Amino acid sequence: MRNNIIVGSLVVAFALGGCANMSETQKGTAKGAAIGAGVGAVVGAVAGKGKGAAIGAVVGAGAGAVAGNVWTKRQEEQKRQMEEATAGTGVAVSQTADNRLKLDIPSDISFAVGRADIQSNFRSILDTFATSLNNTPNSNVTIIGHTDSTGSDAVNNPLSLNRAASVRDYLSARGVSSNRVAIEGRGSREPIAANDTAANKAKNRRVEIFVAEPAPAAQ
Repeated sequence: MRNNIIVGSLVVAFALGGCANMSETQKGTAKGAAIGAGVGAVVGAVAGKGKGAAIGAVVGAGAGAVAGNVWTKRQEEQKRQMEEATAGTGVAVSQTADNRLKLDIPSDISFAVGRADIQSNFRSILDTFATSLNNTPNSNVTIIGHTDSTGSDAVNNPLSLNRAASVRDYLSARGVSSNRVAIEGRGSREPIAANDTAANKAKNRRVEIFVAEPAPAAQ
């Protein structure tokens, strides 16, 4: 079994090591393949069928290449647009390790305490975001709402989901198909700061938006 896992590890290392001279699109596909390879190898090893790791790695690499995200010129342009639109607002715009565009939107510009209706100074940001999404029709969006620890789960869980739904509905009203948008509400379960001061609670009351452009399927 140990040898099988080593085989999978070598496949992963090879896939990642080949990224140096690749375009950003190719890098995204290669990383997806590498992750798929590792998973496939472990599955093969656990199955204990001799060559299972090698076979699993190859199969996993193919699946990973399809499932991985790519970072395209469109994504880079979208990131630049959102950085300009949110400058000075406290919104953090970044590229994640798995090639998604992330917008981390603090509570002071998104939602009032205990409310799920979008505040006026959040709307201009979402207007720009909707335009950028309409220019990247192949991308998928995930919106995650969070709360602080004030109140019970019975209050916080639906509140966080309603906040995500409000963002989805706002984008939909500006031409973004709701079929492209998934929403989640995680209540107070994923704080980024201790809920011990008003300032820290404000950090935890946030909305995270992720935009992913899946790698094209192999022809």
